Amino acid sequence: MSELKKKLTQKDVAELAGVSQAIVSHVVNETDKAIPEATRQRVLKAMDELSYIPNKAARSLRGQKSYAIACIVPDITNAFFPAFLRGIQSVADSHDYDLIIYDSNTSDAKELHYARTLGCGHVDGAVAVLFHRDKKIVADLLDKGIHLVTLEQGCPEPDSWPHDLVFVDVISAARKAVTYLIKLGHSRIGILSGTAGTPPHRNRLMGYCQALADNNLYFDDLYVRNGDYTENGGYLEMQALLALPVRPSALFAANDLMAIGAMLAVQNEGLRVPQDIAIMGFDDIPAAKLVNPRLTTVAQFQDQIGQQAAAMLFDRLFGQLSGQPRYVEMPFEIIIREST
Repeated sequence: MSELKKKLTQKDVAELAGVSQAIVSHVVNETDKAIPEATRQRVLKAMDELSYIPNKAARSLRGQKSYAIACIVPDITNAFFPAFLRGIQSVADSHDYDLIIYDSNTSDAKELHYARTLGCGHVDGAVAVLFHRDKKIVADLLDKGIHLVTLEQGCPEPDSWPHDLVFVDVISAARKAVTYLIKLGHSRIGILSGTAGTPPHRNRLMGYCQALADNNLYFDDLYVRNGDYTENGGYLEMQALLALPVRPSALFAANDLMAIGAMLAVQNEGLRVPQDIAIMGFDDIPAAKLVNPRLTTVAQFQDQIGQQAAAMLFDRLFGQLSGQPRYVEMPFEIIIREST
């Protein structure tokens, strides 16, 4: 029987780096900022050469930290979130933190359950996309010392939330998207606004209504369909719009998945996009560039949003920032392609 491989320790790293074990401990745990950069790099190089992986459980016990953060998302299968999570992961990795992902499936009960789980001390902080935005959930987390950054769907009122957040002004984005369709000459514009009662539904519908009002166009509730943010939902709701006595000449969908489903419904009826019906989405997911015709949409730069949210969280975790909550607006851009 072969001899078991010796478990590497900080002592092994110290011997290879030519430093004391205490120095290695400080580098691993980031507990002494006065260590010269050259020494720190020598320790990191030794760790890399030995393939030494710090014991995070031991670090947690010593430092009363979990060295993990969490992210709550409403639907991990929605193509918006992989890039968002990748942005968070990249920042977590740079700080040697683990990322735990919770999928609430847009359920308020699951949001509450996961928030209570976070409050038990399993993580040091969290980035969350809370569809139901229960202020008690937020207050409970903050009271338990869990740092929190949320992604919001619109511009918040000053001092309306007691924690850091990032947001995209999606009302303005939807307004500009529909205005673009109007400038192309469309006056009968349908909307797939998403699941009723959710922030994307409310804000995109508000931007749609504002664009119509800006241009003195009549609001016709026959042209407003919900959908459930899925491709199949977009397909079914587009079928209902196509069955109207006077169908819309253009469509604005609250996300790209519904827009892609709507495009398929149009094409299956023997109609052409954009010649018979122009279609615009929202999010600029990778598939938006792969469908035929390529989808005009609103880009939100999910990777950048994730990185910004995580960076704000670590500012709090490392004590680099205290005081009043920050509300950081992220950019959007209308991406014009062939579907309009």
